[in-house]
Amino acid sequence: MLTKVFAAALQGIDATLITIEVNSQKGCGFSLVGLPDSAVRESQQRIFATFDVLGLNFPNADILVNMAPADIRKEGSAYDLPLSIGILTAVGLLPYQLLEEYMLIGELGLDGRLMPIRGALPIAIKARELGLKGIILPHQNAREAAVVNNLTILGAENLSQVVDFFKGNDKSLSPIEMNTRKEFYNHQLEFEEDFADVKGQENVKRAMEIAAAGSHNLLLVGSPGSGKSMLAKRLPSILPPLSLAESLETTKIHSVAGKLGKEGGLIYHRPFRNPHHTISTVAMTGGGSYPQPGEISLAHNGILFLDELPEFKRDVLEVLRQPLEDRHISISRVRTQIDYPASFMFVAAMNPCPCGYYNHPTHPCVCSPGQVQKYMSRISGPLMDRIDIQIEVTPVPFEELSSQRACEPSRVIRERVIKARKIQEDRYKNISHVHCNAQMTSKLLHMYAQPDTAGLQLLKTAMQRLNLSARAYDRILKVARTIADLEGSKQVLSHHLAEAIGYRNLDREDWAG
Repeated sequence: MLTKVFAAALQGIDATLITIEVNSQKGCGFSLVGLPDSAVRESQQRIFATFDVLGLNFPNADILVNMAPADIRKEGSAYDLPLSIGILTAVGLLPYQLLEEYMLIGELGLDGRLMPIRGALPIAIKARELGLKGIILPHQNAREAAVVNNLTILGAENLSQVVDFFKGNDKSLSPIEMNTRKEFYNHQLEFEEDFADVKGQENVKRAMEIAAAGSHNLLLVGSPGSGKSMLAKRLPSILPPLSLAESLETTKIHSVAGKLGKEGGLIYHRPFRNPHHTISTVAMTGGGSYPQPGEISLAHNGILFLDELPEFKRDVLEVLRQPLEDRHISISRVRTQIDYPASFMFVAAMNPCPCGYYNHPTHPCVCSPGQVQKYMSRISGPLMDRIDIQIEVTPVPFEELSSQRACEPSRVIRERVIKARKIQEDRYKNISHVHCNAQMTSKLLHMYAQPDTAGLQLLKTAMQRLNLSARAYDRILKVARTIADLEGSKQVLSHHLAEAIGYRNLDREDWAG
């Protein structure tokens, strides 16, 4: 008897339909074709061991399994459940009427338990796109898949429940429901970190507000203990909230990477990724034997924070250059090419020199000018050019630290940021792939960030004195456009440009001089 079961394979952050065809004839054998990897081939031992434990009287049969399409490599153990149900149906132990209505996915334990899988959300999205009635998957993944509406989500704890369901016992599995929009909006404003806790550092807070308003890349340079990491960790609290579409896309990436945890469900806040400086190139960009998203994709729609920037390996830093421009990364393998989104704010922190006290107001620096220059040269010019805002973080005086004056909370700053972002969204609403000032092309810069005569002269002087590159010129205009948006100005004026130029601290002639 020939039986078909629907499953799915992950390709990037999307899923593609896999049709498992099972044919049973008289005999005694088992063949699996359709480009399965070793983990899929091992499913035979898991499946038949599970049948024996559950007491399923399996008849002698010669079973041929084809996983179509044959040109897509099938990887991992998530095909155990659809293979099991397909085999049981093909040998006549289960009716076939419901099979064409559901997609099945899940890994089997030897005792029949269903283990959680990666990528439940994009698989559920694919099931809905195909017009299927529902999806059956491990109960640990049910809440994650329930994000998809207009699809019946059935979470099973073991194979026996799934077998009973296909035998007609509707009570063996209960649909999981979740009000996606209600949960999404209820969790939008919950933050543990707040700028109200930060004493002083008004110039740095201003720079971070501008960075958040235009999604600009940011570098914090300062001595140890000046508050660089503390400030960076509070940046998500002033970013605009995720839209539902952004939340779904972000959740898909984390689902494919297996990073959603036991709770599952939507990601409500913009990601904040903070990898250690010992990270490898593959872990940063993604890929591997079983390609998965890297840190730059896990930071999509959020922040990638690199603390102690010069301590990262040079090749790890250099691979950031292309994603920072293109906002996606392509992973090429022998049989396939996978694209992962990588639209993130790049935020970094570093000491100004090996000892950490160059330009410190009170603590003397013991480094020679050559040592300072060598330390700074660990970050290449092209990467530094891609950082829009470079700001020095100085220690907070005792008087400010001990002050009882209330500091401006993140909520108030966030309102200004959201207002500026709304201006940008309206400005670029008819332009694809551009949502904020940091994403402006050269053509858009000429349209929306052209300075007045005084501003042009100021910019010319800065370019000559600081020996800035053409990319740095564009970055200054983008930051100035954001400053103008925060002010509610339609025109980029000279004082907007002056402030933007002031955020190119590391381009000054006296730096490391």
